[in-house]
Amino acid sequence: MNLFNRTWKSLTAMVAVFGLFYYFPLDQLSFSGPLFEALRLAKWYAREHVILCLVPAFFIAGAIAVFIRQGIVLKYLGAESNKFISYGVASTSGSILAVCSCTIIPLFAGIYRMGAGLGPASAFLYAGPAINIMAIILTARVLGVEIGVARAVGAVLFSIVIGLIMALLFRSEEQKRNAAKMATPDEEVKVSATKNGLLLGSMVGILVFANLGSPQESTGLWYQLYSAKWYLTSLLGFLLALMLWLWFSIPRWHLALATAAVIGASLIFDSQPIIPFVVAFVGLAIVTGVRKDDAGEWFSQSFGFAKQILPLLLAGIIVAGLLLGSVEQRGLIPPHWITNAVGGNGLGANLFAAVVGAFMYFATLTEIPILLGLLGNGMGQGPALALLLAGPALSLPNMLVIRSVMGTKKTIVFILLVIVMATISGLLFGAIYQ
Repeated sequence: MNLFNRTWKSLTAMVAVFGLFYYFPLDQLSFSGPLFEALRLAKWYAREHVILCLVPAFFIAGAIAVFIRQGIVLKYLGAESNKFISYGVASTSGSILAVCSCTIIPLFAGIYRMGAGLGPASAFLYAGPAINIMAIILTARVLGVEIGVARAVGAVLFSIVIGLIMALLFRSEEQKRNAAKMATPDEEVKVSATKNGLLLGSMVGILVFANLGSPQESTGLWYQLYSAKWYLTSLLGFLLALMLWLWFSIPRWHLALATAAVIGASLIFDSQPIIPFVVAFVGLAIVTGVRKDDAGEWFSQSFGFAKQILPLLLAGIIVAGLLLGSVEQRGLIPPHWITNAVGGNGLGANLFAAVVGAFMYFATLTEIPILLGLLGNGMGQGPALALLLAGPALSLPNMLVIRSVMGTKKTIVFILLVIVMATISGLLFGAIYQ
C-alpha cells in the first residue's frame, strides 16, 4: 500500500509539473532572450509531444516489458540472433513511426531491457527517428531529390553500421549480458503471442495515427489518412479496450466506465480531439494502476519509464533552448556563428554541422524548414546532409536519457559514431554534389 501511495504521489507531482509548463503564461512575461526561449521550448514540447507522443510510447514500452516473452526478443533481436533478421527489423522499423529522438527512447529502453542485443537496439535507436518516411519524402520535395535519397540511404546504412560497431566494441559485455538473460527462466505469459502482438499493434497504431502531420496538398492518400486520423485513432482505441475486456481480468464495468468517459469527452469537445485522447489514457492508467496482476505491472513498468525519462528530457530541453534557441529567437549561441561555420563543404563545416545537429533538439519534420533557411544563408549541401543524419536521431535531452539506460561509455561511443559517420557522409555528398 505504501508503494502504491508513493507511485500515485509521484505521478501527481509529474502531472503538476507538466501542467505548469503546459499552461505557463509566457505571453504575460515582459522579458525575452535565451531564458524566455528555454521556457518557450519547454512549453511547446509539453503541448506538442508529451501527450501525443511520449504517453503512448511509455505504455508501449511498459507492455513490451510485461507482455512480450523474453525468448521472443532474444530470438529476433538478441545478440546471438540471425543478423540479417535482427538488423533488418531494427533498421527499418522506424519507417512507420513518425517520432522524434526523445519519443523513441522508451521503446528502445523497453526492448533493450527485455534482452535485445546492443547492436540491434542501437540500430533501432538511430533508425527510429532517422528513417521517418514522412520526413524523407518531405526532404526530397523541399530540399531536393538528391539530398532526400541520400538521407534515406544514409539512415538505413548508418543504423546497421552503428549497430554492428557497437556490438563489436562491447562484445565481451554483451556476451555476459546475453548469458545472464539466457540463464533467466522465461516467465509464463498468460496471453498468447498473437494476442500480445495485436495489443501492441493497436497501441503503435494509436501512436502513428495520432501524430500524422498535415500534408502539403489537399488530395491523395496521405491527405485522406490525415483527414481521418482521429477516427482511426478512436477505432484503434476501441479495439484496445475490447482486447483488455476480453483477454484480461480487468472488471468490465471499469472499462465500460472509462469508455463512456471517452465518448462523453468526444461529444462535448468534438473540436478538441486531444481532450478525449487524454481522458482515454487517464482511464487506461486508472484501470490498470489499481490492479495487482499483469495489468498492474504494465502500469508500473510504464510509470517507471516515465519517471526515469521525463525529468532528464525536461532538463535537456531547457538547456537546449537556453543555448541554441529557435528559428524565431536566438539562444546564448548567436545563430550567425552557426551559419558562418557551415558554409562550403570542408571537413570543419561538416563536422560542425554534425556536432550542432547531434546536440540540438529537432521535433519531427522541423529540421526541414530550419535547413531550408540555413541553405538560403550559404550552408553547403554536405553540411546539410550531415545535420540531417545527426540531428533527428540525437539531441541533448536524448543523450541524457540514453546514458541512464545503457551507461556513460556506450552512450559516448554511440554519439561519436553518429557524429563521425554524419561528417564523412557530408564530405562525400558535398564532393559528389559539387
